[in-house]
Amino acid sequence: MRQGVGPSCVATPSARPSGVGPLMLDFLSQRLPAIDRAEWSRRMAAGDVVMERGGALTLAPDAPFEPGRRLFYYRDLPDEPDLPFKARVLYQDEHLLVADKPHFMPVVPSGRFLKQALLVQLKAELGLPELTPVHRIDRDTAGLVMFSVQAPSRGAYQALFRDRRVEKTYAAVAPWRADLAWPLVRRSRIVEAEAFFKCTEVPGEPNSETSVEVLNAPSTVAGSDSAAQRWALYRLKPITGKRHQLRVHMNGLGLPIQNDPFYPVVNDPAPGDYSRPLQLLAQELRFFDPIAQIPRVFVSELTLNWPRLVA
Repeated sequence: MRQGVGPSCVATPSARPSGVGPLMLDFLSQRLPAIDRAEWSRRMAAGDVVMERGGALTLAPDAPFEPGRRLFYYRDLPDEPDLPFKARVLYQDEHLLVADKPHFMPVVPSGRFLKQALLVQLKAELGLPELTPVHRIDRDTAGLVMFSVQAPSRGAYQALFRDRRVEKTYAAVAPWRADLAWPLVRRSRIVEAEAFFKCTEVPGEPNSETSVEVLNAPSTVAGSDSAAQRWALYRLKPITGKRHQLRVHMNGLGLPIQNDPFYPVVNDPAPGDYSRPLQLLAQELRFFDPIAQIPRVFVSELTLNWPRLVA
């Protein structure tokens, strides 16, 4: 790892490909053209391309091609934005780590974020090269994320989520609908939408299920602020784990979560605008720890804008 970031890997073939020059630089430029030759040369000069040959050998731009070698190279996002937030580690032992993630922070590297991703930050700060998330929440969602610390026990924790043996509870602020019978269960079929970053409900056999309960309706909110009267605080419990499930189900009920940048319409904030966080919080995780053989309950220390609301 370098600053919490592991390398990507590419292998050279058993013979130099036809039409490729005599240098490793020529091979990389041909094999991975998304990175141009000048950038490969810069990375090699900076020591960011390493070859496995009885050890780690840093490659210079004029290094000759060698067949049957594994090359490791490190991603670089020179324009990566700095997130003005920090995650907190709520629990850590030799097998398990639970972190409280702020809004806007991705769990794993994606898009414009590499070193700012929660996983990369934790690896760098704690020196845990095998750290791996055993489930994920959206970049827009705040709250609890559970990690496996070491590979030998990872499967036991991954099985908890695969077999639905983790009780997950979320809190959300969304519009109030007095015409619905509460509590309720939303079951539907969720599929990828035409826009790759969204999901949608379609007719067919349900593959998703969420229970929805009202925690605070407008009549129980202190004061008579007109904005507060349009919103309610909900408890959401997903039974399944489809992508964007809670956001899609609430939108399908006519209750889009406050400040959702995707549902019902795409309204992504400008880069660097953190003024309207999605009001969705991964609030609690409950499960029986298969390694420690004890029940676990983890509760987020973060809060939503309730009853302090945005009109």
